[in-house]
Amino acid sequence: MDKEWIAATIEKISTWGKGTRGTSRLAFSAEDWQAKEYFISLMKEAGLAVRFDAFGNIIGRLEGRNPHAPAVVTGSHLDTVPEGGDYDGIVGVVGGLAAIKQLKEKGELTHPLELIIFAAEESSRFGFATMGSKVMAGTTNLSAWSKAKDQNGITLAEALEAQGFDLQGIPNAIRQKQELKAFVELHIEQGPVLEADKTTIGIVSAIAAPTRLKITVEGMAAHSGTTPMDQRQDALVSAAMIVLAVQEIAMEQSHLGTVGTVGAMKVHPGVMNVVPGLVEMWVDIRGINHESIIEAMQDIKDAISTIAEGQDTPVSIEVLSSDKPVFMDDHIKGIIEEASRRLGISYKRMPSGAGHDAMNMAQLTAAGMIFIPCRNGISHNPEEYTQLEDIAAGVEVLTETLYQLAK
Repeated sequence: MDKEWIAATIEKISTWGKGTRGTSRLAFSAEDWQAKEYFISLMKEAGLAVRFDAFGNIIGRLEGRNPHAPAVVTGSHLDTVPEGGDYDGIVGVVGGLAAIKQLKEKGELTHPLELIIFAAEESSRFGFATMGSKVMAGTTNLSAWSKAKDQNGITLAEALEAQGFDLQGIPNAIRQKQELKAFVELHIEQGPVLEADKTTIGIVSAIAAPTRLKITVEGMAAHSGTTPMDQRQDALVSAAMIVLAVQEIAMEQSHLGTVGTVGAMKVHPGVMNVVPGLVEMWVDIRGINHESIIEAMQDIKDAISTIAEGQDTPVSIEVLSSDKPVFMDDHIKGIIEEASRRLGISYKRMPSGAGHDAMNMAQLTAAGMIFIPCRNGISHNPEEYTQLEDIAAGVEVLTETLYQLAK
């Protein structure tokens, strides 16, 4: 394996969107497009036939002895969160190509191999996560996506059109189950478990599913100096109470692996001398126990109702997404475990608290995930870092797993 090539490629990709506070390569941005163009050149150089689908997912294919056999697929994403790191998603794309290059040297396999760069995996720009793989799996909410806008008012449809794609045409990108044999994604853990356990490979057992809400609190904007405290309808006070309620309810469910986060908030009019009249907030609830998530959601709705009534501030709740936890394929988990054992690399089975494209691909085909450690468990942050030796180990396990599936 060419470790120097892996390191140099990751470093090169990081140059698109690099700023003083991390890397910002948002979905369908100029930086995202430039990184994709560069990687397409690497895929073609490696002998892959490359195409875009209607949503801008990039599919590189290496034919096998039987071109009609279902494909064995790997891949991840190149887009980042704002001010993010250089390894989330990128490791799976670069590592996937490194694995396919090694397999090509072994000689032709029975099944075709595919490497997919999924579009818009991060929800940062348009509010929806893992969009590219949702398109492939046929689980898009076209009505909701048609209304999606970024912070600059650019719609998803406009962003797609600027790069030659058509939102209304995305049904053409749905993959058929018979096209695919398996999907395996290599990814950094984005948590502290592997590093703390001094373990190199995480064999993902299940992927936590996010339920995402937009909560709007309506109060009455008023002068901060002349409005008595007992006559205020302060939307931000109610919002703060909701934040604390989400934390308390998530803590009650945390023994089942459920977590809750209020990750963004907009206060209107947003000036110091006006009692806030409107607050918009976005909530992320996720876990691998579906019943726990449902219970947390009901408790949050009950708490919001009580707060709204007590503070005389009406509250509306919009469910942006509600996915179920996804369990990885037992057979693929076994192959990854056997590959790790054969290569002498330490491993453990573990759940994923973060969502990934693998959870949507699992609706199309047998799916698995390989985790490698990241320093201090930090991700979505400029401090995100994974050692080259761990990346190389992940690529070796991925290569062997793909070989066993495609040979």
